Amino acid sequence: MDLIIPPLFGYLIALTHILGVCAALHAILTVRTAQGSIAWALSLLFIPYLTLIPYLVFGRSTFDAYIRARRHADREMRTAMGNLNWRPWAEEALAAQDTDAYRTLRALPSLGHMPCLANNQVRLLINGHATFEAIFAAIAKARQVVLVQFFIIHDDELGRRLHALLLERAAAGISVYLLYDSIGSHALPKRYAQTLRNGGVDVRAFSTHRGILNRFQLNFRNHRKIVVVDGEFGFVGGLNVGDEYMGLKAPLAPWRDTHLELRGPAVACLQESFAEDWFWATRQLPPLMLPEAYGAEGKLCQVLTTGPADAQETCSLFFVEAINCARERLWITSPYFIPDESVSAALRLAVLRGVDVRILLPSRPDHRTVYAASSLYAFAALHTGVRVFRYQPGFLHQKVVLIDQKIAAIGSANLDNRSFRLNFEIMLITADEDFALDVQHMLENDFSQSMELAAGDDQNIHRLRQLGMRIARLISPIL
Repeated sequence: MDLIIPPLFGYLIALTHILGVCAALHAILTVRTAQGSIAWALSLLFIPYLTLIPYLVFGRSTFDAYIRARRHADREMRTAMGNLNWRPWAEEALAAQDTDAYRTLRALPSLGHMPCLANNQVRLLINGHATFEAIFAAIAKARQVVLVQFFIIHDDELGRRLHALLLERAAAGISVYLLYDSIGSHALPKRYAQTLRNGGVDVRAFSTHRGILNRFQLNFRNHRKIVVVDGEFGFVGGLNVGDEYMGLKAPLAPWRDTHLELRGPAVACLQESFAEDWFWATRQLPPLMLPEAYGAEGKLCQVLTTGPADAQETCSLFFVEAINCARERLWITSPYFIPDESVSAALRLAVLRGVDVRILLPSRPDHRTVYAASSLYAFAALHTGVRVFRYQPGFLHQKVVLIDQKIAAIGSANLDNRSFRLNFEIMLITADEDFALDVQHMLENDFSQSMELAAGDDQNIHRLRQLGMRIARLISPIL
């Protein structure tokens, strides 16, 4: 027996290395970016014992079978919507095309395949209390249809408030649809969804691990947060359903986040995004509603949905376009800062144009590896002239872009590879001076509670921590 074990151990090591080589070749052929290919290939070649299983779970970022299936489902969905004579609201876009703001955003309608629409009302919702009070108030007044989508739903105090409200609305005869991500909400008990189903709520999980080859697939998460009530009220932003988003859980409390309330033609775009994801989960369309009329005044809005099934890297291109549009001011807040080469280059060029470029990041980590990589990128940006701030009171989770005096974008997309290429995201871009001023005041308050990094701060970091940051940067394309 003693003579048999060593050969078996040797065979196992050899097999692991052979599989590592095969996986490395697969990464080179399939991963979208050169940085991602290199990160995976090197780790699979030299430390396959540690990276084979993570590659099975997190790698294969362009898994062709999934993308083909998703694109096919999207085409089916658009055909079904066409049969409903949907999109009369697109006529509202004509009023938008004659404005300077529309010309500033001219690439986005083509990039996201949704029109830029005028005559919208937008309200800024700062932090969890304002956000969920507005969402719950709108749902409580629903007359016909409620569409709810979140990446994370927890069975805690806030989650149970949502649970009770949806059951009450369903009991009142309202059609209620709830979609959550199966991985983001992995801790959600089955009884939570089953009780809702028993009460008449149509509940589905967004899942990407269909089929034998996909059963370990954790990529392609649906990170969108959308609520639509009666086709009139829409909500979008960075908040999920959980007590931590209300600032009630240490050590990240108080939680800093931003959401939007939307009324007007652009709410139809939120419905269309929800319908696309619902169709993937069910192969059915939810009810889609349009008000009889819209107001004659309001803000110019563009809804941009992005995802790994897009023909191009829509999210990354959005950030590049937003940065390139800036002439005076570019303020960005994100919990994670892992830009790709194109975004980094655009930021450097903005500084060279004389733009006031600021990046606001959290001072507390929720994911230590991501935080370490983000820190190194932050110092690199600092040395190119970007002003970098760390928010001090608690964890900063908002995703906001403020461009010059008119343009503001708020939604679910982070400034990292996962949002750029692996997640389904949504952003609402608004062109309006008054609303941009509201966002400016909000961010100025955030900056006043932040610490600005200074040149040379990175020299004060312990050598071991610097090494950890550089290792984290090496694997940042796969984070």
